Parts: sequence; structure tokens; C-alpha cells
Amino acid sequence: MKPINPLESIVFVSLPKGKTLSSHDLNLDYSIPLPVQRNQSHNENFSVEDLTAEMIFAGILTVLAYDSDNANLPYYRNLILQARPNIKQELTEAAILKAHNEDYDIAEEIFDALRGLDPEDMATVLNTALFFDQRAESYRRSGLFDDADAYDESAMKYYRQAMECDSAPPDAFFNAGFFYMKQRNFGKGKGCFETYLALTDSFSTEELGENGEYKRERAREILENISKSNLDDEQFKAAFDLISNGQEEKGLEQIKAFLEKNPTVWNAWFLLGWGLRRLGRWQDAKLAFQKSVECGSTEPDTLNELAICHMELGEFKESRQCLVDALSLEPENTKVMSNLGCLELKLGNTLEAKKYFQIVLEFDPDDAIAQKMLEQIN
Repeated sequence: MKPINPLESIVFVSLPKGKTLSSHDLNLDYSIPLPVQRNQSHNENFSVEDLTAEMIFAGILTVLAYDSDNANLPYYRNLILQARPNIKQELTEAAILKAHNEDYDIAEEIFDALRGLDPEDMATVLNTALFFDQRAESYRRSGLFDDADAYDESAMKYYRQAMECDSAPPDAFFNAGFFYMKQRNFGKGKGCFETYLALTDSFSTEELGENGEYKRERAREILENISKSNLDDEQFKAAFDLISNGQEEKGLEQIKAFLEKNPTVWNAWFLLGWGLRRLGRWQDAKLAFQKSVECGSTEPDTLNELAICHMELGEFKESRQCLVDALSLEPENTKVMSNLGCLELKLGNTLEAKKYFQIVLEFDPDDAIAQKMLEQIN
């Protein structure tokens, strides 16, 4: 079993003079004990002769990740970089792969080690922010909202660190812009995209490359949409915050006032519908989501929310059509799949409902809603 504190698996060993760790000519300081990552098969009294270089390098990475106050960190960093010159690239690739495969705990450990290895590397800090951002999204899709909020906080911490450093990479602002947009904080998102454009303004198309040019055009497009729809209005942000924090009635007052000035902004109609839906005002919420679609929303979330309203009103045919349309836009959207399962349950089709929830768990084994519904069915 993995210890609660990873440092509990580390012992510090003084190498006997003359013992080497690598075929490289390392500058060893035999007066400094080295951290050793014990294997499960080793007991407390294993012999120095049993040590391998990999056990020591694994120990160094654990110390870099979890013991930022260790006085010997500069020596450990230098040692592992001498022995493994490509260690940063190898670890970065491993962390990204683990995150892609949703092996989140291992990916987080690797990112911790990478930041310990080179605390000033803003590319690693930005990758860490993107990792926590991705993890938060995954947990929110699974219905684990408290965990998602916690990882959003971690993502924000590292986005800020990347943006506030003297040599901030432009991509930090580009990615942070999308992070704030997802939170409906369009004012901060706008600021991030404006900074990204300012930082890349002097770059030629050749310097940016195809991907960089796409990002620049995307940033301009988003800024134009924010300005055209007045989404950076403080009233819109206040409405979102109030509804998110359970003050739906006050939030509805704010978004209605915003809509009086901006009647064709689909995001605002969506926010109105969301607040009404949270209050169980299904008919009013349905009309708001329909208005969001009329004003240009093509988001699966809008159709999904509209489907929920139809379902609660007993309009099952309309609900199914909305869910089918949403799934055609985003075929791996587990929220939509779960709602198709809920619809089948309401129609009394238990076996069909079970199939949908099982499919959800194939995509996301941690989906709390699908797990709960299957338990109820069984």
C-alpha cells in the first residue's frame, strides 16, 4: 500500500567512497546522504550493496516533489541532471501521457517532481495548470463537483504563477483565457486574450507557425464576440456568481436586467434558464433555453439543459430529440448519455436505461451519477 506521506518510503544512505551510480562521470559528494526509494520487497535493513542507481534517482524525484525545504535539493537536482540529461523531457512526456489516460494521481506526482527539478521552468508550471484544468473538467463530468472546484483552484494557482513571472509565456494567457471563459468570467478571459495578442503582436506568421497563427485568430474572434455581446459586463458576472453560490433569486434579477440591455445574447438566456432550472421552474427554464438556441447557441450543454426541462414536464419526445441532437454534436458527452438513461427510466425501459449508464461508466468509471443510478436499478 502506498504510504500517506510519500516521503515515508524514503531512506537516506551515505554511499561508500568509490561507488558509482552511472556510466557518466558524476560529481559525487560522498558527505551528502542520498535518498533511496525502497521497493516493497526491501525491509528496513537492506544492504548498501543492494542499491541501484534507479532506486536513488527515484528517491531524488520523490524528494524533489515532496520535500521543498530539503537543504540538499541543489545537489540532488544537479546529480540527476548529470546522470539523465533528458530527464525533463522524459518526465514531461510521461506526465502528459498519464494525464491523457486519466491516471491522474501518477501524473500529479510526476508534475510535482518536474517543478521540484526546475522550479523556474514556466513551461512545466503551465503544463501543471493545464493538467489541473483537465482534471477538474473530468471530475465535473463525473458529478464530483467538490473535487472539480478544488482542482479548479489548483489550476488557477498555476495559471497565475505562469502569467505573473517576468518571462511569462504567451500561451499561459491564451490557455488561462479559456479557463476563465469556462467559469463565465468573461472580464478576466478578455484580459487574458488581450495580453496574448499584445505579447504576440510583433511575431511574424513564420515565427508563430500555423498553430500560433490559429491561436491569434481565435483570440481575436473571442474578443470580438465578448465585446459584441457585452459579456464582460459586471452584471453578467454578478449573475453567474450569485446563481453558482445558491442565491438564484438575486442572480435572476441581475441577468434579467442584463437581458433588458442585451436581448440577443444566447449566453445570458442560458444563464437565465440555468437559474430557473435550479429553482425547479421547469416551464420558464424551458422557454429561456429555447430562446438561447434561437439566439445562436449550438452548445450541447444548452440542448442538454433543455432536454432536462422537457423531461420534467413530461415532454419525453422533445426531450429525446434534444439529447440525440446534443450527442450528435459531442458523441462522448457522458452527461447527455446519463440523461438518456434517466429518460428511459422515466419511460419504464429499465434495460435500456441500464445500457446507457453502463456506457457512461465505460467512458468514465468514476461517474458518480451513473454509479448511483445503476445501484438503484440493481
